[in-house]
Amino acid sequence: MIARMKTVDPLHGLAAFLAVAEHESFTDAAAALGLTRATVSAQVADLEARLGVRLLHRSTRSLRLTPAGLAYRARLADLPGRVVEAERAARAEQTVPEGRLRVTAPPDLAMRFLVPWVAEFLAGHPGISIEMELSNAPRNLIESRFDLAIRGTLVVEENLITRPIGQSRLIACARADYLARRGIPQAPMDLADHDLLHFSGLRQGRSWTFLRQAERVDVPVTPRLELSDGWALRTAALEGAGVVQLPAFIIGHDLREGRLMPVLPDWQGRPVPLHAVYPDNRLIAARVKTFVAFLAARAKAEADLQAE
Repeated sequence: MIARMKTVDPLHGLAAFLAVAEHESFTDAAAALGLTRATVSAQVADLEARLGVRLLHRSTRSLRLTPAGLAYRARLADLPGRVVEAERAARAEQTVPEGRLRVTAPPDLAMRFLVPWVAEFLAGHPGISIEMELSNAPRNLIESRFDLAIRGTLVVEENLITRPIGQSRLIACARADYLARRGIPQAPMDLADHDLLHFSGLRQGRSWTFLRQAERVDVPVTPRLELSDGWALRTAALEGAGVVQLPAFIIGHDLREGRLMPVLPDWQGRPVPLHAVYPDNRLIAARVKTFVAFLAARAKAEADLQAE
């Protein structure tokens, strides 16, 4: 049977030794550290045993550093300052918005809004840098070391905080010449006679939902084209490939400018909430809080992200 090696704490005894070296007294060092004299003496003795060298000459009348003790102290001279600086930096994480921010977000939302917003945010926060992954794939934020995720489809997980930042709505639409050629659907089930362009990441699968007052119709979809990216689906619709159902944040400007025409305007698609999701670390870094607040404020100003 292999014996398990005892884990050694390399910091054990350092504070005691440095305090004794500074005060040249076990009693005064103990008072400064808020420990008993016996505890300080034992910690220094443990440190000497671990190093295999005597650091202090002790007598009933005096206490002084050995040559090895003087050299050891010299090498540790900047340690207290570095500890203070590390503590300052750790506290600043909660108060000063600076440092690197790792974000994962859907490509379609990024193309339409997030990238311009990020550029604006960085201009106003010179102490922050951002690394953004554009992906619809679910991510374990803690294991992947992401500070923040922007998500539409939300799976609630433990140890995560979710903050709503906006809400869009799914809208069915197509190019005008496609509708002129294939006919304009009068009811949701008429879509069965059309070429449908489907987003493969929909939580409910191959089905489109339409709402009108108390009515709800779920239309089964057999896609003519199925893609995993909303921005690519928009491009296909703009090329006249068929009818697509996409969030207003992707195709709202195309509808307003006449590049796409709404299909079944008396019916509404289901709302698509957008959330900022980040690990619940109790003390959230200031850069995360600042960025999330910025996103919520910018989203509030965008009609395509505030569907009722």
